[in-house]
Amino acid sequence: MPNGPAWSQKLREEISLAVIGQEAVVERLLVALLANGHVLLEGMPGLAKTLLVKSLGSALGVQFERIQFTPDLLPSDVVGTMIFSPKDGTFRAHHGPIFANLVLADEINRAPAKVQSALLEGMQERQVTIGGQTHPLPSPFLVMATQNPVEQEGTYPLPEAQTDRFLFKLLVEYPSAQEEALMLSRWGQVTRSPSVKAVSSGPELIALRSQVDAVHVAPAIEAYILSLVRGTRALTVADDKGYRLLTFGASPRASLALYTASRALAWLRGADFVTPALVQEIAPDVLRHRIALTYEAEAAGQTPDQIIGQVIDKTAIPPL
Repeated sequence: MPNGPAWSQKLREEISLAVIGQEAVVERLLVALLANGHVLLEGMPGLAKTLLVKSLGSALGVQFERIQFTPDLLPSDVVGTMIFSPKDGTFRAHHGPIFANLVLADEINRAPAKVQSALLEGMQERQVTIGGQTHPLPSPFLVMATQNPVEQEGTYPLPEAQTDRFLFKLLVEYPSAQEEALMLSRWGQVTRSPSVKAVSSGPELIALRSQVDAVHVAPAIEAYILSLVRGTRALTVADDKGYRLLTFGASPRASLALYTASRALAWLRGADFVTPALVQEIAPDVLRHRIALTYEAEAAGQTPDQIIGQVIDKTAIPPL
């Protein structure tokens, strides 16, 4: 069974055949796979978010399904519905595209809240209900959703109850000049799509999670994680001047997410214990979608990442 760096390297090399750059995002996607958590990717159109998730599914060798969210989508288009069988006069459950190992919810904020909420039971419980009957989803099961910035036309912001169920919110940025030039030279003169072959599998991923569970987290690191998360809640209290930065802080689910994600990142980099530096590095991806800025903070030009950085700076680092 491969170790963390070896497993990461073979997947990265295969994904790079289709996606150039985005190294940090690829690493976070691998961390989410190991931590059994869902991912929300945000970025402008054309930044290869869909291609990235599709290439990841191909490199893992798991069943992949893509759902294009549109304003006229129905919940049954996601989870499935009951179909009448004329032969025997009974109804049977028809599974929707959510019954896959890796589900890409493309442009999830293009659909109304009723459709967005159809993912909730599947994401949290790993099961869906069709016609009053519960149907378990395959294992492994992960949702990787893409969304356009909420300032764009025709978008429906995700409710807090749903964003909190994502392990990460990753911001996909424009490629560098060198990466974009390499993209042109590699694919500008050909019409075929890049091919990605399977270099791992679902059973291997599940087996590797037992190695991640063996990564040591010291009590001091656990206390540090709690201090960071609770530090965001302290910013919901107004200061002496009546000014506060956040309307609400990170939930207890954020503490669990930061714990599991830090451990997965440590294993992926070949470490057998979690350090404060790893917690600090991954904290913005875990927390940025779990806090809400006040109007005053937004008017002052503050961003979630800046506020998380302030919390990190003010929180005492435990000794190794």
